[in-house]
Amino acid sequence: MSRLSVISTDKANSTTEKLMKEFTQRIIANPPGVCPVDMQLAFLKVCHAQTCGKCVPCRIGLGVLEELLESVLDNTATMETLDLIEHTAINIKNSADCAIGFESARMVLAGFEGFREDYLSHVREHQCTGTFEQPIPCVTLCPANVDIPGYIALAGEGRCADAVRLIRKDNPFPTACALICEHPCEARCRRTMIDDAINIRGMKHYVMDRAHASEVSVPACAEPTGRRVAVIGGGPAGMTAAYFLQLMGHQAVVFEEKPQLGGMLRYGIPNYRFPRERLQEDLDAILSTGVEVKLNTPVGTEELSEINDTYDAVFIAIGAHAEKRLNLEGEDSRNVISAVEMLREIGDGRYPDFTGQRVLVVGGGNVAMDCARTAIRSKAKTVSIVYRRRKEDMTALPAEVEGAIAEGIELLTLKAPLHIEADEDGNAKALWVQPQIIGPVRGGRPSPRRADKPQERLECDVILMAVGQDIISEPFEKAGIATKRGQLQADASGALNRVGMYAGGDCVTGPATVIKAIAAGKAAAANIDEFLGFHHAISVDVEIPEPLLNDKNPCGRVNLGEKESWARKDNFEGIEHTMSDEEALQEAGRCLRCDRHGCGVLRGGRQDRW
Repeated sequence: MSRLSVISTDKANSTTEKLMKEFTQRIIANPPGVCPVDMQLAFLKVCHAQTCGKCVPCRIGLGVLEELLESVLDNTATMETLDLIEHTAINIKNSADCAIGFESARMVLAGFEGFREDYLSHVREHQCTGTFEQPIPCVTLCPANVDIPGYIALAGEGRCADAVRLIRKDNPFPTACALICEHPCEARCRRTMIDDAINIRGMKHYVMDRAHASEVSVPACAEPTGRRVAVIGGGPAGMTAAYFLQLMGHQAVVFEEKPQLGGMLRYGIPNYRFPRERLQEDLDAILSTGVEVKLNTPVGTEELSEINDTYDAVFIAIGAHAEKRLNLEGEDSRNVISAVEMLREIGDGRYPDFTGQRVLVVGGGNVAMDCARTAIRSKAKTVSIVYRRRKEDMTALPAEVEGAIAEGIELLTLKAPLHIEADEDGNAKALWVQPQIIGPVRGGRPSPRRADKPQERLECDVILMAVGQDIISEPFEKAGIATKRGQLQADASGALNRVGMYAGGDCVTGPATVIKAIAAGKAAAANIDEFLGFHHAISVDVEIPEPLLNDKNPCGRVNLGEKESWARKDNFEGIEHTMSDEEALQEAGRCLRCDRHGCGVLRGGRQDRW
């Protein structure tokens, strides 16, 4: 008899592995808006099935939890049942022998805390609090609720100009989002159940390269209402609000402190990612509605008071344009430059010259990547990114990190900045760092802590500090506007604590994404319109193609290519390629048209107007 044998995977196990992968894909594609209690019960049953059955907390306790959650869904639970769920989960978490038990209980407790109102609604009202106002996953997850299946279908028929018009119903920056959006819409794409999410941003890029925003006419404005609305800030939130207010018949007047419009689209994103001429296409289309603009016009406390007295309503969208500091010793040395400052200069066409210099970039977000990739294009000898966590913990988009590495940028991870060493002339010459070890998870990601290693000295000629952005809120706080930790305190409608004044974008949320700022501007425009005593509807007269028989056979996702690293890192020209007609047609054919099938037709469906 053989002592050992090679065991091959049998058909049952192989099929099980395949089904587990498909099950994982289905979980990823779980649509927003489902009952969280029902979802938690499903997860709990999966966890219970994984137990070995040796310890009572797992074998018995998880089964008891299942029965209790089922009673909530069956409308037989009482308030005492909820107390029992919580206490049972706590006991399992504290007494289970292994991670299967205590993690299962921890998930129940996390849900019990995170959506307790849903539990209460099931017990008191015998119904779920979840809503299906817009059940199409990609549309729901787009902060601006852009009709994604609609414009993909139009692109598939080559009707790119109509696709632009459809996008503009909700988003007047289609070009910006085509090139730089972080595409949260793809996270729950139902196509994931078959193969992979639709390349939604890539499809928009295709559309905008064939129907430029400045060449597609905007809708006609409503009859003038005689109302004037001041918009403070000419970034994505402010210009979005101005665009929709203008379409509603109100005169929007934009006050912008800088010499050009665009906000962080111009003063925070380098040209190689978002060419300035493409930004201008969106701005020209917005301005064609009749929006008035006052450039080089900062608004302080006194100016705000005057504006408030002169205009019928005010929307504040000042963004987050101030740099954050680490307050390191030596941070005031020469050649220590804030990322915000450098990108602001670039926005006005003044590029740095780092020829032959060793550049260190401190930070791990998208701004840090922008700075590092800008430095390499500015002829730096070497560029290194210093980050106190691991590469996988960086908040930058993975594509940005990989792009930086491809261009020759070095990642120095698990190194926390300590102080900056300067020479006798006050020029920075080295950054001292303390090596870190990754530690416990806090706030959703592992936290670093000091490693038992000696400090390190990183020689350099320039240090770029990319550690975040602040909001210049003091002038508005002095005017009586409520703030918290520097952020303007607006409610869900965008309204501030002063009648007729609204705010949105980064100055309310803190630094966030472009599409979130656009969504804030859209919401503010609608609510200002209501405040002024009107109810103008924004719609578009574009016929959406009927869905064809969906291609449900697995098919690879079309990804966008980039210029070769050697050809792109010496200049600031755009680096991303677009889809070919053939690729776009194939990608459009992968869309399952959730607007016409499944929940999309049963509950809510397409939102034709708002």
